[in-house]
Amino acid sequence: MRKKAAALIIALSLTAGMITGCSGSKLDNSEVIIEIGDQQVTADVANFYARYQQSYYETYYAGYLGGDDMWSTEASDGMNYEETVKNDVLDALESMYVLDAHKEEHGVEITEEEREAIGTAAKEFIKANGEDELSVVSGTEDAVKKVLELLTVQDKMYDVMTADVDTEVSDDEAAQKKMVYVRFAFTYTDDDGNSVEYTEDELKSLKKEAEEFAELAAEEDDFSNYATEKGYDPQETTFDSESTSPASELIEAADELGEGETTGLIETDSAYYAAKVVSLLDRDATDTKKESIVSERKDEHYQKLLDEWIEEADPQVNKSAWAKVDFNNQGVTIKQIEEATEDETKESEE
Repeated sequence: MRKKAAALIIALSLTAGMITGCSGSKLDNSEVIIEIGDQQVTADVANFYARYQQSYYETYYAGYLGGDDMWSTEASDGMNYEETVKNDVLDALESMYVLDAHKEEHGVEITEEEREAIGTAAKEFIKANGEDELSVVSGTEDAVKKVLELLTVQDKMYDVMTADVDTEVSDDEAAQKKMVYVRFAFTYTDDDGNSVEYTEDELKSLKKEAEEFAELAAEEDDFSNYATEKGYDPQETTFDSESTSPASELIEAADELGEGETTGLIETDSAYYAAKVVSLLDRDATDTKKESIVSERKDEHYQKLLDEWIEEADPQVNKSAWAKVDFNNQGVTIKQIEEATEDETKESEE
């Protein structure tokens, strides 16, 4: 996500429009939003990074999170989405500035080539947006460059801070088994696309059908082919003892089996299952799990050290200044310019 954020900012073209009312108190770009150690996060940098996050949510998630009322919709722990995202922005800014403060002791620097690329990206961002949009997001060349520099340092610091993490993972630690299964759901989809629950009598018939299938499938060498011949849709999945999908009850039963053994009928609150374990160590899935374990180790090590640095720096937030960054009253979205860019490319080629 760090690298994705940097790439998107480089190509970002914005639409800034009023959603409701006025945009609140005017933000002074020189105001200090966070004091952290001997560093100061000014409002232009904080607002630009916050508006980028806002634009991403409004462009890609508004339809799922409440539309025009998204930012006032409760997210979790009694906070709405605006509060949640703004808190995440503060955390991200604190992290980036702390990492920047420690970069020299870890031999991290921005190369001349990277500075040139960042400078070019900042100019392209300014060029892609009008004065109104740039004003709303504090989109000065200096602010854009600063955010891109911070993201670049963050990427490099992660690599340096996790360089000594143990990357050895045994097959036993990462082992992923494989099973093939058939699911007999307690609901079906009607002609209008609605999900309908089976009646009590229908469920009794379904259970009898599932029991018969489980019993006969256990006698077959090829569970999957047998299921297909009987008109069912066999599914494959890899798993270990910590898996929960497709159902924890099925995982628990299958995890006790040897290769080639079947579960019999498994009942959950939403379906019946029957499955056969076809491998006790799926090579591809196990290797992927190894990568995941190493990634988790690195993330934990990185976050532990970063948390220690942040606690030591003791960041102080200027809440009155930060309150002026208002998502409810000022909307920001990413312009959908891909098609226009493609047309312009064709014209230039002709």
